Amino acid sequence: MVAGGALTDWISLGVLASAVPRDAVDDAVEAAGKAAKRSGGKLPPHVMVYFAMAMALSGEDDYEEIIARLTETLRGRGAWDDAWEVPTRGGITQARQRLGVEPLRELFAEVAVPVADADTEGAFLGPWRLMTIDGFEWDVPDTKENAAEFGYAGTCGDAGDGAGYPRARVVTIGEGASHAAVAAAIGPVTSKGSGEQSLARGLYRRLEEDWLLIADRNFYSWTDWCTAADTGAALLWRVKADLRLPALELLLDGSYRSVLVNPKITGKARQVLIEAARAGEDLDPGRARHVRVIEYEVPDREGDGKGELIALITTITDPRQTSAAGLAQAYHERWEHETGNRQLKTYLRGPGKVLRSQKPDMVRQEIYGYLLTHYAISALICQAATAAGVDPDRVKFKRTVRVIRRRAADPAFSP
Repeated sequence: MVAGGALTDWISLGVLASAVPRDAVDDAVEAAGKAAKRSGGKLPPHVMVYFAMAMALSGEDDYEEIIARLTETLRGRGAWDDAWEVPTRGGITQARQRLGVEPLRELFAEVAVPVADADTEGAFLGPWRLMTIDGFEWDVPDTKENAAEFGYAGTCGDAGDGAGYPRARVVTIGEGASHAAVAAAIGPVTSKGSGEQSLARGLYRRLEEDWLLIADRNFYSWTDWCTAADTGAALLWRVKADLRLPALELLLDGSYRSVLVNPKITGKARQVLIEAARAGEDLDPGRARHVRVIEYEVPDREGDGKGELIALITTITDPRQTSAAGLAQAYHERWEHETGNRQLKTYLRGPGKVLRSQKPDMVRQEIYGYLLTHYAISALICQAATAAGVDPDRVKFKRTVRVIRRRAADPAFSP
């Protein structure tokens, strides 16, 4: 662990709370149409938003323990109205149901932005901020409602026969350096349109022009590539071995110019487009796109002498902007997304732990609570590491969570 003292200082200064400020919570509640009305002592929506995030920090604590700690903190900060009633577990469940998922979804969309700056190690490749996209699955309680909404993965079938739990699929866009997710989509693991590629389509509109979005081969399709590229963001995606990538010009850094052709165009029409691309002509973007290809082998880890060919395509077609070696190295930042997923599922929720919520809307609410909490902790780590002049990867997420949980009597997520 490095920068431990600096990290503790930043926690004590309430930086974690600043990632999810009260005014942003109120705006999200208002935008979702959940603003507080006369409630006869019931907890207002903003308290339940913070409760959703406190759940993610609480490990296996029950609802009553979580709300008791949150209430104590609110009182200590003068943010508790004595007219509010501290509900029982059943009352908390009802309050969560009244809140719904929309305020958490709105809040995440509002506050979750990249946090690394120019001084953060490993955050940029030239002018581009390194961003990644990937997905994971999360076990949810085996209730009739959850099973109908999310389905069962693998061989568990479509009935709750004890062979497994229903699963929600989550796809996020995250910042490589900080591991902070900045966009998310939640859906089932079964049914049409439930794959990672389908969920990702709803996220591409969030891309920024100074981002370099890195994706594994499961995300490529002609339509998705065009949609993402049209945002102005730079792309670096791995593609499958069967994608036809004609070599139009070998470049000095070992990469080569190529062209993507709309798969609906075949035969002579396809060849005409390839020749136009070879000549460097402008292409109708609905029919074909200029790309640059970087290919390299990764030696087989089992040592049998075989290698795996990695084929990357990028919208950065000018090698003077960044080299093939630089792009190949940047692609492996995609694994930072796996680290972020592991932080969410293993270090926050706990290894192998099932989410708590019995109904689909509450499952989504709970997941957004985890995403917001993970975002706030990742932002804290990144800011502390940048201030200390170290790579955020050197600050241990698991230890940071332990430090925060030890301060449970004064939770970081308080308004």
